[in-house]
Amino acid sequence: MKLLDHIRAWAVGFTENGKYSPVGVWFHWIMAGLVLYQLFSGWMMQRYQVGGDKLEVYARHSELGLSLLLLAILRGLWRLFIPDPINAADNQGWKTTAAHVTHIGFYALFALLPLSGWCLWSAIQPAQPLYLAGLVPLPPMPFYDLSPAWQYRVLDWAEDTHVVGVIGLCLLLPLHIGAALKHHFWDRDDVVTGILPEIPDDPTHPQYGRYNRPAG
Repeated sequence: MKLLDHIRAWAVGFTENGKYSPVGVWFHWIMAGLVLYQLFSGWMMQRYQVGGDKLEVYARHSELGLSLLLLAILRGLWRLFIPDPINAADNQGWKTTAAHVTHIGFYALFALLPLSGWCLWSAIQPAQPLYLAGLVPLPPMPFYDLSPAWQYRVLDWAEDTHVVGVIGLCLLLPLHIGAALKHHFWDRDDVVTGILPEIPDDPTHPQYGRYNRPAG
């Protein structure tokens, strides 16, 4: 318990100053990179011809999606353990509510998209397991006992659900990015800086030299 208390005290030292902890920051940016890559790879998959190569790309796409689901769960647990910082975004009434709804939408999609993708994979390739983070084998969902007609229905439902989820993600991302840009360039508040990796400005800080080069 003392270790957890130390971790919490360390993280709260950041949140009390309006910043996310380094753990929260890296959760955000790693997941953001994965989301953008998944959207790009999902679009590129449509260009592959039907065959072994396309199945391999589908497998990698599905595995990354399940890894994203795992990260979302871990990030959610971290947020329960370490509350988000209070910053300028929490003082704007309906805008704060809209931001919270957007975040809930992201988390819902981080569950819906990987699970529907896993469902799709289980319906088209039940003999080949997926690997969580490339390491832990995940068995297919038990659709092989269904009749061919029901397997097709499951496949059709999962595909439609996945497409709707992608559309939802493509709608939420511009809202999220646009709101962040407004906060930073129009409102000039501390919302965006709170989620950026911290760059030390103290010359005595052990990491100072990595970010601040001497003049000349």
